[in-house]
Amino acid sequence: MKHRILIVDDEPGIREALRQVLEYEGYEVRAAASGGEGLTLHPEFRPHVVILDVKMAGLDGLDTLTRLKEEDTATTVVMISGHGTIQTAVEATQRGAFDFLEKPLDTDRLLLTVRNAVAHRQLAGENERLRAQAAPQHALVGDSAALGGVKALITKVGPTAARVLITGENGTGKELVARAIHDASARKAGPYVEVNCAAIPAELIESELFGHMKGSFTGAFADRAGKFEQADGGTLFLDEIGDMAPSAQAKVLRALQEGVVTRIGGARNIEVDVRVVAATNKDLRAEIAANRFREDLLYRLNVVEIAVPPLRERLEDVPGLVRHFTTLLAKGAGVAARPFDADAIARLQRHGWPGNVRELRNVVERALILAPGRSVTAADIERLLPGGAGMTAAAHAPAPGVPAPAAAGAANPGFMHSPTFETFKQEAERAFLEAKLREHEWNVSETARALEMPRSNLYKKIEKYGLTRGN
Repeated sequence: MKHRILIVDDEPGIREALRQVLEYEGYEVRAAASGGEGLTLHPEFRPHVVILDVKMAGLDGLDTLTRLKEEDTATTVVMISGHGTIQTAVEATQRGAFDFLEKPLDTDRLLLTVRNAVAHRQLAGENERLRAQAAPQHALVGDSAALGGVKALITKVGPTAARVLITGENGTGKELVARAIHDASARKAGPYVEVNCAAIPAELIESELFGHMKGSFTGAFADRAGKFEQADGGTLFLDEIGDMAPSAQAKVLRALQEGVVTRIGGARNIEVDVRVVAATNKDLRAEIAANRFREDLLYRLNVVEIAVPPLRERLEDVPGLVRHFTTLLAKGAGVAARPFDADAIARLQRHGWPGNVRELRNVVERALILAPGRSVTAADIERLLPGGAGMTAAAHAPAPGVPAPAAAGAANPGFMHSPTFETFKQEAERAFLEAKLREHEWNVSETARALEMPRSNLYKKIEKYGLTRGN
C-alpha cells in the first residue's frame, strides 16, 4: 500500500518540486494551493502525512493546522516555512505539529522527516487497534445490582485523586476494577503499571518497586527504575498487597506520604506523581492484628474501599459472562465459538463458583474445546465442571511420566477424550498441581519448594488454571 501525502502550499513551484521528490520515493501525492482547499481534500484523500506551509494567503498554516486537528486528532502534520522563527516553531508544536522544517528544504532531511512521520502515524494506528482489542478483555461484564454498585463507585471515585483499596476473593476481577478506575481518571493517558506483590520474592520486592543502582547488590548490573518511577504520571496497581514484605511496606508508606522514592544503593530522592490502587483477598485488619501488615499503611491505602462481589452473589451475570468469554476465546485462543444451550447456562448458574469469574472462564474454554456437539449442553457442563465425571477422572490421573494403573484407560474418560495432545497435557498438569497443593494444604511456598519450581511460576499456573482451595 502506498502511503498518502497531502501538500498544502500557495507557491506552485514548491508544490511541484515536493510532488516530484515524494512520488519518486513511491508516495501517493496530492497538492492544495490554500488552507481551505487542503481542508476540503483532507477527509476525501485521508493522507498519512500533511506537509503544510505556514505563511499562506487567506487561511494561514497555523490556523489550518488547528482546523485539521479539530477534525482528526490523529492527523500527522509537518510544517514548512521560509520565515521560520523559534516562536513559530514552538506554536506549531503546541498546536500538534509533528515537526517543523525551514525553507529552502533539504531533500534528505525532508524524506527522513516524512518517513518518521509515516512511522509515527502507523504506530499511533496500531496502538488504537490494540486498545480497541484490549478494551473487551478489561470490561466489567454484568448488569446485576451487586456489580452495579461497583460500577457506580468506580464512576464516583475514578475522576478523583483518591487512593482505592479493592477487596474480594480470588478470581472476582479486582484487576479489572483497578483498570476501570485508571480509565475513568484524568491519568488515563499516562502509564498503568501492575505489580503482583505475591509473585515477587520478598528479597526482590523493594528493587521491583523502587529500583536500584548499578552494583548495589549481586546481579545489579545496571541502574534500573522501579515501578513507582515507571508509573509516574499514571496509576500503580499493587495487587495482593497483603502479601507484601514488611520492609517494603515501610518504603511504600513513605512514598505515599512524601511523594518520593529512593533507589536501592542510591542517595538521591526521586519525586513521583503516582496514584496507587491496591487490591487484596485478605482481611487486612486480621493481618494487622497478627503483626503482618502496617496499620498506618492501611489507612493511607484505604481512602475508598471497593468490595468486589463473588460470582455466587451475582449469578444473573453468568449468561452475559459466558457470551463475553466465548467471543474473546474465539478471537484470541483459537477455539471455535459455539452456543451454550439454555440448560447448560442454568447448570452453570447452579454452581457455587469457588474460583469466581476466573473459574467460569476456564470452564467456558474447556467446554468450547472438549464438548463434542455443535452446542454446549448441560451434560457437557456436568462432565467438565470440577467434580464432574470427566474432571474427577482427571483429578486422579497419574502425573506425566508416571505409569498408569492397568485400568486407567477405563477410569480416565476426561483424559482419554482430549481432542489433542496439548489439551491432554494441560488437563494433566492442572490435576497434578491441584493434588500437590492439597497435599501441602495450599501453602504455595511449600508446594513450590517440593516441586523444585520458582514460586512465581507456580502462581502463574494457579492463575492460568483457576485453582482455588474450594476446587
